[in-house]
Amino acid sequence: MAFDTETTEPFCSADDVVRPDVKPRAFVPDLRRIRQGNAVDVVVEIPADFRLQSGQRLNQTTVTGRLHGREGAPLVVVAGGISAGRFVHRTETNGLGWWSDAVTAGGPIDLRRCQVLAFDYAPGAQDAGEEPVTITTHDQARLLALLLDHLGAETVAAVVGCSYGGMIALAFGELFPRWAEQLIVVSAAHRAHPQATAWRGIQRRILKLAVEAGRPEDGVALARELAMTTYRTAEEFSERFDTAAPLAAGQAYPVCEYLTARGVAYRTHTTPSRWLSMSDSLDRHSVTPEAIATPVTLVGFTSDRLVPIDDIRELAARLPTLWRLVEAPSLYGHDAFLKEDALVGDILRSALKDIDQ
Repeated sequence: MAFDTETTEPFCSADDVVRPDVKPRAFVPDLRRIRQGNAVDVVVEIPADFRLQSGQRLNQTTVTGRLHGREGAPLVVVAGGISAGRFVHRTETNGLGWWSDAVTAGGPIDLRRCQVLAFDYAPGAQDAGEEPVTITTHDQARLLALLLDHLGAETVAAVVGCSYGGMIALAFGELFPRWAEQLIVVSAAHRAHPQATAWRGIQRRILKLAVEAGRPEDGVALARELAMTTYRTAEEFSERFDTAAPLAAGQAYPVCEYLTARGVAYRTHTTPSRWLSMSDSLDRHSVTPEAIATPVTLVGFTSDRLVPIDDIRELAARLPTLWRLVEAPSLYGHDAFLKEDALVGDILRSALKDIDQ
């Protein structure tokens, strides 16, 4: 059973943390819009003077988002994990999206009542270059702001973020406290937990060793295999996999065969430098909860080892305007936001019930 805490009174005044950089610029008319099936891709040039917090430049010159739903309806931004991007909903050109159960007509994020914007994180796989870039969740939030600015979106009805996308949502709320009417943050906290950083640090070293050995794709696959073990719970692995030993030492156990298949499937989806950039970005994430004036709904899972529930509780206690905190058990650990459709769907419906009023 989920533990649900609702708060309607802010812990302090939002005016205490409002920053001056909250007003989007005027609409820029030369925005590129490309029809892709039942979606519209939006391509915006990144200004020549755009710098990451590290001072670095991105190799890519554009940021791309995708719009679904009714034009002119309240705008909802949706952002997922590091493997997610703009393909959030099924289309004729890209098949099933990464969150089509939630983002659909009549669904929790109802495309009949709102328009959804999802976007590709930087660096893009084709633009990552040979060396990783030091990019933060605040940098991703600024790229999102470029899209919103060029769309002329003076108000965003909600920013819904899960995992890495939840980190970006929090960073967006810190940078632009009056732009979004609410944040819905699932499986993300105000910082990276040291244990999660330790696991990801090992993954990065595996990948670096593979690159030095001239086997970069194998490095991506192995790093992904290790990552998969942190996304789920021991209980799920126990339920899914037999412990029968293979005939000889060195042969794969059933669970290892599964992980190997997942790693092989992933290695062509990214590049080593992009993977290193995104992995580091997860660990570099840090926001000051007291600086987020936007109302927040938080969802955490007690079995999540990457984002422990205690971190989400701390975030909830420090937010100026916490609308709701939901804690729930799950067999699926960090991946619960993708697997617990009914629970997460009910929370989204509740948070967005008045979106078109």
